[in-house]
Amino acid sequence: MRLDLGGNVVLVTGAAGGIGAPIVRHLAECGATVAIHYNQKGEDAEKLAAEVGNNSQIFHADLSEPKNGVTLFHDVLDAYGRLDTLVNNSGVYLRSPNEIEIDDWLACWNRTIAINLTAAGVLCREAVNYFRKHKGGRIINIASRAAFRGDYEDYFAYAASKGGMVALSRTIARTYGKYNIKSFVVAPGFVRTPIVEKYIKEHGAESIMKELALTELTQPDDVAPTVVFLASGLMDHATGCTVDINAGSYVR
Repeated sequence: MRLDLGGNVVLVTGAAGGIGAPIVRHLAECGATVAIHYNQKGEDAEKLAAEVGNNSQIFHADLSEPKNGVTLFHDVLDAYGRLDTLVNNSGVYLRSPNEIEIDDWLACWNRTIAINLTAAGVLCREAVNYFRKHKGGRIINIASRAAFRGDYEDYFAYAASKGGMVALSRTIARTYGKYNIKSFVVAPGFVRTPIVEKYIKEHGAESIMKELALTELTQPDDVAPTVVFLASGLMDHATGCTVDINAGSYVR
């Protein structure tokens, strides 16, 4: 089976690195035109767009100010005249021990919720409003196993943000299916990205590997094909579902 996304426009947030860049590559390999969102990694985004082709372009937005998601969404529409799939992948994983000062704790909490959840909510709002008028579309939200099993003690905000993303996705699936709008969650565990490399430096690789059922840490390329499959339309009757990709470290 070959997945053909030719003629589809897909917006991927946080697309210049981490899990996002392989998602872009796999989508493009199947023919999609990808709107590549970035914040700080402009040079990486430019290189990625040139690499994947298909008229893929880069779009800047600082999603720590969630209203920028409105501008981002409409910049993509202005560039392509359409959107078929939104992939909310942007996220931060900020350590915030409960022992730090409350102002510092709240700053971490607010930034995490703003980027991981509120900006995703804004983009989902824009997508739903657009898809209702244009015969439907797909939303794929990249959450985390933390939404279901919880996270570690210094990551209250991250777990809360990803739990909220799951509830948001399910709400969209249940209430907007009649408009041909489908909504999915992909929930990775630890994935070998720069964020996780930082965690490994602080806590050691063994702290992660001892949780896994498999013998190797999940790579970004292990996550990307699932996103492409969901975007293809072949999983539409699984709308509302969550696909776990966590090397067997958490099984529901």
